[in-house]
Amino acid sequence: MQPSDLRVALFSGNYNYVRDGANHALNLLAGHLLAHGVTLRVYSPTAATAAFEPTGELVSVPSVGLPGGRGEYRLGLGLPSSIRRDLADFRPNIVHVSAPDVLGHRAVSWARGHDVACLASLHTRFETYASYYGMGFLEPIFTTLSRRFYNRSDQVMVPTPSIEALIRGWGVTKPIGLWGRGVDHDRFHPGARSPEWRRELGIADDEVAIGFLGRLVLEKGLDIFADVVALLRDRGVRHKVLVIGEGPARDWFAERVPDAAFAGFQRGDALGRAVASMDVLFNPSVTETWGQVTSEAMAAGVPVVAARATGAVDLIDDGVTGVLVPPRDVTAYADAFQRIIRDAELRSAMGAAGHAKAQRYRWDTANQAVLDAYLQMLQRRGH
Repeated sequence: MQPSDLRVALFSGNYNYVRDGANHALNLLAGHLLAHGVTLRVYSPTAATAAFEPTGELVSVPSVGLPGGRGEYRLGLGLPSSIRRDLADFRPNIVHVSAPDVLGHRAVSWARGHDVACLASLHTRFETYASYYGMGFLEPIFTTLSRRFYNRSDQVMVPTPSIEALIRGWGVTKPIGLWGRGVDHDRFHPGARSPEWRRELGIADDEVAIGFLGRLVLEKGLDIFADVVALLRDRGVRHKVLVIGEGPARDWFAERVPDAAFAGFQRGDALGRAVASMDVLFNPSVTETWGQVTSEAMAAGVPVVAARATGAVDLIDDGVTGVLVPPRDVTAYADAFQRIIRDAELRSAMGAAGHAKAQRYRWDTANQAVLDAYLQMLQRRGH
């Protein structure tokens, strides 16, 4: 069987209406599949205004906004008759589901009911989100539902070995493959650094800029970030916070880091400039499966201080390309930053080591692993 024989129905909870790391990866995968002759149709909730143009043919699935102040994200309502008819007309031989939401569960059921091979990819540790919104008691329920979801597929793809170990611990028994991530090395590189842009934001040439990059949402560890910055200030450690991104928690965060430079949402080469203009990236999130911002900072020659959690432990060589810290240990974080801020040679060495390591992260290589997994699934089925 050749890639041109594949007809893939890809299900996403958010394909292009809000920009995030998961749908960035899915759109790049779609481009790779289409370039290799795969026939692809994407099923996802949509919004009146999209964040970017989708890659491939996108079919809108009925949805509602999420409650709890997170209405920018939408929840697919399953597979109504119109979508089932569309699937029947499309005749996929692969169903790819990217989230254990209602839409994903219904898509898996459809695949099993029609004897279609099903691949599930894991992008986000949704089970960790509950604790950030006062519902930590729900985490075991989410874990149980996730285990059932992935065990109903034929193949699971995860970004990193730490995530494979995590879901094996949940009781997932299906074959698991690695779908890593890449970096746009033309955009993220040390040469993109701009002292002029830093000055425009009020960052002096001799100030060490601690950067945050990502959506401003609580589950990214904004509380820990703010507590660490406050402790550094109390210790008299000179620094400047540089925040790249927007999100519903922006005002909450701005109150807690009042002296920060907020550069807003950046895209394209401007994003590459913003990342390279940091001196150290702080990623306290424990929800990552890969940590795209970590790999992009490394490519830009920026050392990373991150939570010792899934994703980061696969990317960062502790003490070489950055520092790994117990996830909520504010004092240990502050100690790490104090050492890095006051040692320019250490920052330079870590940045160079991270840049060298990040050269292995290539999108074509990563996405080919998924295409190969599709073909292997059908081969196991005797196609």
